[in-house]
Amino acid sequence: MKTTIITLSVLLVLVLLFQAFRYITNQQVEEQKFTVIKKYPEFEIRFYPSAVLATVYSKAKTYKELASPGFNKLAGYIFGGNDKETKIAMTSPVRMDINDSNSSMSFVMPANYSVENLPKPNNASVVVKKIPEEYVAVIKFGGYASDDDIKNYSKKLQKLLLENGILSHGNYRFLGYNPPFQIIGRRNEIIVCVDWKQQ
Repeated sequence: MKTTIITLSVLLVLVLLFQAFRYITNQQVEEQKFTVIKKYPEFEIRFYPSAVLATVYSKAKTYKELASPGFNKLAGYIFGGNDKETKIAMTSPVRMDINDSNSSMSFVMPANYSVENLPKPNNASVVVKKIPEEYVAVIKFGGYASDDDIKNYSKKLQKLLLENGILSHGNYRFLGYNPPFQIIGRRNEIIVCVDWKQQ
């Protein structure tokens, strides 16, 4: 009995040390740049400059349906599945637009890349494109994201924007910042475009 308790204690310590290590190393991953324009008690307004994304489109209508297949295709591209067999650094967040017509998942390309100097994907379903700058409203939540979380926080953000007289447009999108094996310090966000220049 005593041996079992000691063994379990050691395993728990090792798991916590591994999670702490992964948390620290994840802080070194390049994150998409943005500027916080205004903070509200439960959300904030950000400005994102234009960025280059690698995107896959899907008929999936849920987070669960989109997450794994989309990630695998995009990971294949950045791990060398391209015409130059180039490995491209992973960045954060992973962006997901989950809707009833044309869902998508995107990896933000490192800032030193442009559409012109990125290698061509071997998988034709991976599309490399530049997106325009945008003002967005953002609400954060922790833990492992689910479809219910995405739906509930999207509704909460919509309510907060209405209460503050801020006009939004387009789909509510999900941003995930952590790999699946990270347990502590998880960060998720819901964003939506806003007409901030009119404020």
